[in-house]
Amino acid sequence: MLAPERRTRTDLLVALALVATVLVAASVVWFRSDARGTTSITWDEPVPGLTAAGSPPSALEEAWRAPSAASTRPILAGATVATADGGTVIGRDPASGKERWRYERDRPLCGAVESWGDVVSVYHDPRGCGQVTSLEAGSGARGAQRSSDADDPIRLVDAGSHLIAFGDTRLEMWRSDLVRTVEYGRVDAPVNPNAQPRADCELLSAAASGTVLAVLEQCEGEAANRLTLLDPVPDDSQKPQEFASSVLPEAPRGSGARIVSVSGDLTVVYLPPVGASGPRIGTYDEDGALVDVHDLRSPASDADTVARELAGVLVWWTGTDTVGLSPTDTRPLWTVPGTLGEGDVVAGSLLLPVEGALLAVDPATGAVDRRVEVARDAAGEDPVSVTVAGELVLEQRGDEVVALRRP
Repeated sequence: MLAPERRTRTDLLVALALVATVLVAASVVWFRSDARGTTSITWDEPVPGLTAAGSPPSALEEAWRAPSAASTRPILAGATVATADGGTVIGRDPASGKERWRYERDRPLCGAVESWGDVVSVYHDPRGCGQVTSLEAGSGARGAQRSSDADDPIRLVDAGSHLIAFGDTRLEMWRSDLVRTVEYGRVDAPVNPNAQPRADCELLSAAASGTVLAVLEQCEGEAANRLTLLDPVPDDSQKPQEFASSVLPEAPRGSGARIVSVSGDLTVVYLPPVGASGPRIGTYDEDGALVDVHDLRSPASDADTVARELAGVLVWWTGTDTVGLSPTDTRPLWTVPGTLGEGDVVAGSLLLPVEGALLAVDPATGAVDRRVEVARDAAGEDPVSVTVAGELVLEQRGDEVVALRRP
């Protein structure tokens, strides 16, 4: 019969050393992990729905305001208003502005938007603006997440079924589970060498429909901007599939051209004044051929905004005016001059910000039906963008979101 094993003093010391090593390793992993620098406080109570306004407001007064430097327009996801500032995204009660949930990281936000009914937050890390987390609108619970190489800064463009994130050298397109469907431009460590048709061009503007991803870029040695049309859902996300790519002589290098809209297979590009030609928009077909040109009343500024379909019209803020475009042939239908930013729909009317007021506009004709005076702070150079939340009107004024209610 074998004698029972006995632990020696050496065995105990070795075991203690192993335990200490594991604890130290776990502590190092925790200390350096993203989880250590993340605070997530969720909301588990019911979220009341919003009651749609029966008519445009006749008067408005301030209800609350909050900092939101990482958003470009007020974020309304479901019945929650989200603000994004520093490293924190806060879900708020629209009526009071009180905090419902909070997602906070020890990293700075690059941007936050509403997409697919949730709040998508993008954070900076050593590889750029590439750490992405989807937050459930009602509770603030974390959903899909992704991390990848990215530029800094980036722009986020909601394309309906997909979200575009791009900077000067690199573009990604994500579906609702944040899985990448397109990678375009610079790739630091390519899995598929030579998969990118052009990896060293400057990306100027991008937009998409369900069938076309359009990118306006400036490539070395080319005297004008290049319009590239891509499949938004190629077989391999790392191998872009081009429908067409051509240099646009009507959009010279440095002219300020940008994509206005992608509607079906038609891409609309803003063409700044060149020579004897005034400001225009050009419509390009699925082959990248120019099929129509329409004059604009005044030049656009450098505001990088994409037209949105509101009340049956493509509504585009040029940086100085708001233009309504036909969703079928993209021709301009009307222009409201002197607007300060993007608008939204309330009770069938467009609500557009102007100096000292909001205008209720007929989306079919562009006629002003009502002017609502709004007391704002001293005028600055920042745009004012509008989101309607039931009977509330939210304004993004520079680095703040201001909620306005009916008296």
